[in-house]
Amino acid sequence: MRFIDNTHKAALPSPSQTHPGAPAAPDAAAAIKSVCVYCGSGTGRHPDFMEAARTLGRRMAEQGLALVYGGGNIGLMGEIARSVIDHGGHVTGIIPEFLKAREVMLQDAQETVVVADMHTRKRMMYERADAFVALPGGIGTLEELIEQLTWAQLGQHSKPILVLNTRGFWRPLLVLVEHMRDNGFIRPGLEVSYGVVDDVEDVIPALKAQANGMAYAGREGRTDPLIGQRF
Repeated sequence: MRFIDNTHKAALPSPSQTHPGAPAAPDAAAAIKSVCVYCGSGTGRHPDFMEAARTLGRRMAEQGLALVYGGGNIGLMGEIARSVIDHGGHVTGIIPEFLKAREVMLQDAQETVVVADMHTRKRMMYERADAFVALPGGIGTLEELIEQLTWAQLGQHSKPILVLNTRGFWRPLLVLVEHMRDNGFIRPGLEVSYGVVDDVEDVIPALKAQANGMAYAGREGRTDPLIGQRF
């Protein structure tokens, strides 16, 4: 395990300073080497949530995609990280000093970065990742997802963002975003663009399609009304 203590890092720069937005390259899918996964430190009340995390970890390792995540060893966070490691993949965990005990910092990750605060954690996760996936989670997961959507909306990055809608978990958020659009608060020129899939097996193909600016119709060629929808 490579261990980095980053608790004394300099003040957090703005997103535009750290990574100015740029159009995705034509072969952007080939450039996806690491995926930041946002997910809960709890297990949720249905086993499908943990199974989705476990399956995604395995698929990422099989396809050579490194995991960037919050560094914990509990809940969905721990499940996906352990799955990546168990199947021969690479994991980078980024965790604030004050959460090392609370989120039970994973000791088996190939790289662990300990930072001073949440702002630095989120910035480093952003910098280390080529794409983002949100699994079910709580307020922290929601906040991380919304931040990436906001940065993309404001033109600060063009990295793929995907929501894994296991058991319809994210449906209320999708309805809320549509409500914002209907009421004129998400308007032309400030669209929010992201992918949504219901099946964990669609995550990586959908990310690659999104990176290349293509709609993803699903493995059976059926277009889900949520997949690739642009708000």
